[in-house]
Amino acid sequence: MSGSAVKHVVGEVLLELADALEGRTPARRVRVGLTLSANEVGREELVRGAVKAVRDRSDIQVVLIGPEVEGLEEAWRLGISHVPAGDCEKDLHQAMEELLRSGEIQAAVTMHFNFPLGTATVGRVVTPGRGREMFIATTTGTSDADRVKAMVKNALAGIACAKACGIPRPKVGILNVEGARAVERILKRLKDRGYDLEFAASVRSDGGAVMRGNDLLAGACDVMVTDSLTGNILMKVFSAFSTGGEYEALGYGYGPGIGETYGHLVGILSRASGAPVVAGAIRYVAEAVRGGVLALYKEELARAKGAGLEDLWEAGEAKGGPAEEPVPQPPVKPVSEEIPGIDILELESAVRALWKAGIYAASGMGCTGPVILVAPEDAEGAVNLLRQEGYL
Repeated sequence: MSGSAVKHVVGEVLLELADALEGRTPARRVRVGLTLSANEVGREELVRGAVKAVRDRSDIQVVLIGPEVEGLEEAWRLGISHVPAGDCEKDLHQAMEELLRSGEIQAAVTMHFNFPLGTATVGRVVTPGRGREMFIATTTGTSDADRVKAMVKNALAGIACAKACGIPRPKVGILNVEGARAVERILKRLKDRGYDLEFAASVRSDGGAVMRGNDLLAGACDVMVTDSLTGNILMKVFSAFSTGGEYEALGYGYGPGIGETYGHLVGILSRASGAPVVAGAIRYVAEAVRGGVLALYKEELARAKGAGLEDLWEAGEAKGGPAEEPVPQPPVKPVSEEIPGIDILELESAVRALWKAGIYAASGMGCTGPVILVAPEDAEGAVNLLRQEGYL
C-alpha cells in the first residue's frame, strides 16, 4: 500500500473514531477533489483552505490531487487524503477527471480548467453593503455563442445553484449590461407562459429587475445574471477588494460549471484565491452535490423549454443583429421626452422602427442607460409602437 493510501485509511479510521467518541451518527460525507495547481499564493495555501473546509464542515472529505506538499500532518489527522499527480495542469486535470469518472470523488475544485461551449460557472459572493450572499451567473465559461441566449441560460443556471444551496424561490436580477433588456423580455415572456420565476427589485427608487451598481453592493437579488466576462471581473472585485487584488480573501470562488455539455461538478478558483476562498469553494461544491444542482439545472431548462423558450429563439426575441436597410429620416423636431428600457444592442433598430412609422426619434444615453428621445406629443404613440414591436 502506498504512503498516500495508508494516510487515507488512517484518516478514515480517525474520522470514524471521532464520530463514535462524540456519539454522532456519521453523515454521508461528500468527497471533493482539490487540485494542487501552481498559483500565485502557493500550494500550501490550497492545503490550508482544505483544512479549513473540513474543520468547518464534518460532512466533507477532501482529496488532494497533485505533487507532494510539505507540512500535511494536520491534514492527515482530519482525514484529508492525497492522490499523487504531476504538477502540470494536464496531469492534474487528467487525474481529477479519472477520480470523477470512477466515483472516488463527487465534485472537484481546480483552476485553469476549460469547460466546453455550453457550460459556464456560477459564482457566489458576500456583498459588502448588507452582507447578503449573491450568486453571479456566470463567471467563467460560455453558456452559448449568442450573448442573449447565453445570459438567459445563465439565469437558469443561477436559479439551479441557488435552489441547490437552500433558496427555494430565488429572486433574479439582470445586470445592466449589453443584452440586459432582451434577456429581461425573454424571461418575462417565459414567466407569462408559465415558467415559475420571481424577479428581484432594484434598491433604486425606479425599481425594476434590471440591476445597477447599487444593487451589486447591496445584494438586491439572489441571482445576478450577466455575461461571463463581466461576471469574472465582479468576482475578482468582490473577493479581493479588501486586499488590493493580489489575494482573494472573501467568498466562494468562481463556482461550479453548469450546463448541457459537461457532466461532472467542477468548481473554479483563480491563481490568487487564498485559503478562505478555497474553503468556501469546497463547501459550495459540496452543497451543490447535496442539492443535486446538475439535475436541478436540467429541470429548469426543461421547464423553460416547456414554456416555449425555443419558440422565443426562433421568433427572434433577441433583436439587433445584422444591419437593417436604411430608413428615411422624418423631419427633425425638438426631442425632450425620454423612453428608457431599450437594450443598447437594439437601440438603433428601435429608432429605425419609429422612423418607419413617421415618428422622429434620436438615441441617447441617460444616467440609467440607453434611451430613445422623442417629442412630447409623440411619446405615447412611440411607446405603444415600441411595445407592439417587442422593444419594450
